[in-house]
Amino acid sequence: MKKIIFRIVCLAALLPCLTSCNYNSLVEKQQTVDEAWSNVENQYQRRADLIPNLVSTVKGYATHESSTLEKVTEARAKVGSITISADNLDEQTLEKYQQAQGELSQALKSLLSVSEAYPELKANENFMNLQTQLEGTENRISTERRRYTQAVKEYNTSIKSFPTNIYAGWFGFKEKPQFKAEAGAEKAPKVEF
Repeated sequence: MKKIIFRIVCLAALLPCLTSCNYNSLVEKQQTVDEAWSNVENQYQRRADLIPNLVSTVKGYATHESSTLEKVTEARAKVGSITISADNLDEQTLEKYQQAQGELSQALKSLLSVSEAYPELKANENFMNLQTQLEGTENRISTERRRYTQAVKEYNTSIKSFPTNIYAGWFGFKEKPQFKAEAGAEKAPKVEF
């Protein structure tokens, strides 16, 4: 009986030590997720900052494309109205945020396709520079989303792994949401000539 009590006391004494080490690891992983999310938002902000310049450049050439310009402006305003901090990031808010960003991406694609109808716009150095910056920003967004996804994977795996899963909930560590592919992304685009 004394051996059992001794083992329980030893286990009780060791538990805080083990918990502390894993707790710090969870805090570090949570901070990595928060940092990755901040980088995603930073790149989306960069894209949003480029849009007014792109719209004004196109507006000078494509006066008949006002509906396209309005859609881009409206989509940018919608994206700007959605603010998400890493603290309140959950599946629903991320989905809403991702949907608004998707609408902006579609509007930008329409805006860039307008340049095909206006050869003088395609030749405009300012437009070409903005288009290049926008393409670079889209690549940066993709990279930061991938980094966020990796950080979330590591964090979520940690809080679901034994024995960490026992006390992760006690300390308020909750699963972080992942980006999801847009609807229809699994289908190859249809190309017609």
